[in-house]
Amino acid sequence: MDSRSINFRGIAGSAGNIMQGMGKFVFGNEMSESKEDSYVERYLDRICNGTIPDDRRSAMTELQSLVAESRSAQMSFGAMGFPILLNVLKEDREDVELVRGALETFVSALTPIETSQGPKTEVQPASVNSDLLSRETENIALLLSLLSEEDFYVRYYTIQLLTALLTNSLKRLQEAILLIPRGITVLMDMLMDREVIRNEALLLLTYLTRDAEEIQKIVVFEGVFEKIFSIIREEGYSDGGVVVQDCLELLNNLIRHNASNQMLLKETMGFDPLISILKIRRGSAFNFTQQKTVNLLGALDTVELLLMGGPSSEPGKDANKIANQTALAQKNILDHLLLLGVESQWAPVALRCMALRCIGNLVLRNPQNLDTLVNKQVGEEPHVQPALNAILSIILRTSIAQEFVAADYVFKCFCERNPNGQALLASTIAPHPNQGATHGAASDMPFGSILLQALVSSDVNGDMEACCRASSVLSHIIKDNLQCKDRVLQIQLETPTPSLGRTEPLLHRIVTCLSISGSTEGENDQSTQLEESYIQPVILRLLITWLVDCSNAVNCLLESAVHLKYIIELASSKRYTACVRGLAAVVLSTCVLYNASREKGHDAFAVADAISQKIGLTAYFLRFDELRKSLAHPSSGQLHRKQLSRSSANSMSDFQEIEEEETNKGNQHPVLSEILDLQFINSVSKLEADIRENIMDIFSRTKTATAVLPAELEQKNGEVDGEYIKRLKSFVEKQCNEMQDLLARNAMLAEDLVRTGGGNTADTSQQPSSGRERVQIEALRQELMGAKRQIEALKIEKVQIEAEANNQRNLAVKLESDLKSLSDAYNSLEQANYRLDTEVKTLRQGGDVPYPDVEAIKAQAKEEAEKDSEAELNDLLVCLGQEQTKVEKLSAKLVELGEDVDTLLQGIGDDAAIPDDDDEE
Repeated sequence: MDSRSINFRGIAGSAGNIMQGMGKFVFGNEMSESKEDSYVERYLDRICNGTIPDDRRSAMTELQSLVAESRSAQMSFGAMGFPILLNVLKEDREDVELVRGALETFVSALTPIETSQGPKTEVQPASVNSDLLSRETENIALLLSLLSEEDFYVRYYTIQLLTALLTNSLKRLQEAILLIPRGITVLMDMLMDREVIRNEALLLLTYLTRDAEEIQKIVVFEGVFEKIFSIIREEGYSDGGVVVQDCLELLNNLIRHNASNQMLLKETMGFDPLISILKIRRGSAFNFTQQKTVNLLGALDTVELLLMGGPSSEPGKDANKIANQTALAQKNILDHLLLLGVESQWAPVALRCMALRCIGNLVLRNPQNLDTLVNKQVGEEPHVQPALNAILSIILRTSIAQEFVAADYVFKCFCERNPNGQALLASTIAPHPNQGATHGAASDMPFGSILLQALVSSDVNGDMEACCRASSVLSHIIKDNLQCKDRVLQIQLETPTPSLGRTEPLLHRIVTCLSISGSTEGENDQSTQLEESYIQPVILRLLITWLVDCSNAVNCLLESAVHLKYIIELASSKRYTACVRGLAAVVLSTCVLYNASREKGHDAFAVADAISQKIGLTAYFLRFDELRKSLAHPSSGQLHRKQLSRSSANSMSDFQEIEEEETNKGNQHPVLSEILDLQFINSVSKLEADIRENIMDIFSRTKTATAVLPAELEQKNGEVDGEYIKRLKSFVEKQCNEMQDLLARNAMLAEDLVRTGGGNTADTSQQPSSGRERVQIEALRQELMGAKRQIEALKIEKVQIEAEANNQRNLAVKLESDLKSLSDAYNSLEQANYRLDTEVKTLRQGGDVPYPDVEAIKAQAKEEAEKDSEAELNDLLVCLGQEQTKVEKLSAKLVELGEDVDTLLQGIGDDAAIPDDDDEE
């Protein structure tokens, strides 16, 4: 107990400084808080230094109650109580009740306490305590070790404590658990525990697996898929409670953008358990509780993740996506999706929208699934109709914008890279004898007739909403398909006054509907305007899609001069939105780019000239900038891709509330962010670049290919040929100069307008008055630019020459140093040579230096060699003597053992070669 006292005194001493720093900053210096601090300190002293177990447990209970009710007590406990209670968890495992109290106190310290007093930005003690507890990996390892205890409440409070830590310190806890051996395995084992602990462990794993790829791998390796679907089956599939929702959230965390986990799920469990969640009974109108709706949304989210495949950067993304589409289609998931999204009109809106999007993703670029959808029938006898007709009916009749967008998405996916499907739908577009029937009575009509009826419904009952939505579907049918565009272009409709006996093309009727929608918009109240604010943009998108790459459609549109005037009015009038003006400008650009007519007044030059005169090139190109800005907003379509969790489940289950919130945020209708998607915006950007270049080309060439022959070119009576030729030459030169002047003026004017795009108009008094002057100025500008480029080239050349000079200078210094070294070496050799020459001369002249005695040297060397040989011989004799002694002793020993020594030694040494004296020498 002495060690406990010492430890607590040290902790309490340091706690004072912590509380003065952190506690004052957060809570101030009120007397009640200091009183609670003293209580915390007193309880911790009893726990640490107490000798009676019951007293320690009582102190732990009182401490837990105080920490659960007071934020100041939470902060005090975090400052000085963590080491004491962690020591209890380590050393007092046998006292189960005390360990329970310690864990419960930790949970209370990490649970935020809401209060109306104080600023909202103040520090939360629970967050600070979570940070303190999760800093050391040893603390997390200690908590994980408690999960193996036999006591139920110890395991339960430990799981709760880990979940509370995850709320505030997710990344740190994820990293710590990865460092602990078998950390994930221990948590996985909790899924097989009693129901309460299992549910807490499930919630804990959903937090841990968010954006944690390494943890996801370990969890999948531990067989989490089998356990997830086992729990879902026990809970009753979609009829289960929030546990099913947690299971689906964990499953979605594991397969989100993870192709390997998706493949493992398909190979181990298959998709049958997932299909079982989506099964509902026909006519179950009152069985869609909020929890069941959330569970079905989670299952549909799983389906959507599987149909999206792996991450976009992964090489095998498309192969994995197609494999998942095929596997799900083989399980007849299309039937369940159609039942949820199309047939169950009593189902919540969020479910219907999510199911429709899953249908679109299921058939996207998958020929087999596309054929299956074409042949599907929905409904019950005798009210059976093709699935595509039923989805089209949803588009035309729904009052919820998000449901219209989801059903429209099905046709977008159906028609994408599916020319055969587009041709199939386009072939059914024709007037029907029962054209005047209402939508409900038109169930027996072909798909195209229903669509055509909606397109012209504005003439019958002014239903612009149906006309707009049908225009969106028609856009998908004819997109990037020239045959379908020409086929639909040939459809002739009766005029609104049939008594005249005339017909008009469908394209002309679409323009009429566009004008009607513009005229009625100003007459309605503000709420209706907001509802119809996407009608004109959607119809304009149809015109853009139709006119692109289709010169026949452009010619048909320009047959009536009224059409061009109206589109120009849309692009120039301030009474329309920036989106409408921009899209009208795009329509005009298609009339220029894809205009193959040579008829005067209908050709590309006539359209460009009308744009220049009625709008102005500067204002015209400003429309593209306005359109780009109006479409550059966060997509509300991301709502259906939002990750499903407990916090977002309620909002995701009601799309109508979301739609109202998004609509009230601005004048831009949320439908436009879905209809005018990124793919359409990119195509508009390409058209903008093309029209800028094309406008310059148009204004740089003559207006007409032929010209009227002037009278001056005819030869006068009595005029000789030489004079006639001379007069023609001067006339041609004059015309060429004027033509070059005009062409240069037009080209430079167009280029200037296209380049500035929306720049302010400069002072015209300082601008050149004629095209010739502008050409001269341009030539001078080009010469100036050339001179600048030449100066830059000379500067670069100068730098290179200076660098080369420095290199040569360094090389010369190096060579000079080498030459000096060689000179010194040469001088040394000369001196040595001189010295040797002197010695040789001295020897030749018989000087004082004596000659060496060669014989004496030989004798001395021989004497030394003999001495060395004699010493070696003596050593050899000594060794032979020693060996002889050993042989004698061994022979005696062999005789004692009864062996014949002579027989053994016979033959030894006979074959040994005796070295000759010559060899030795």
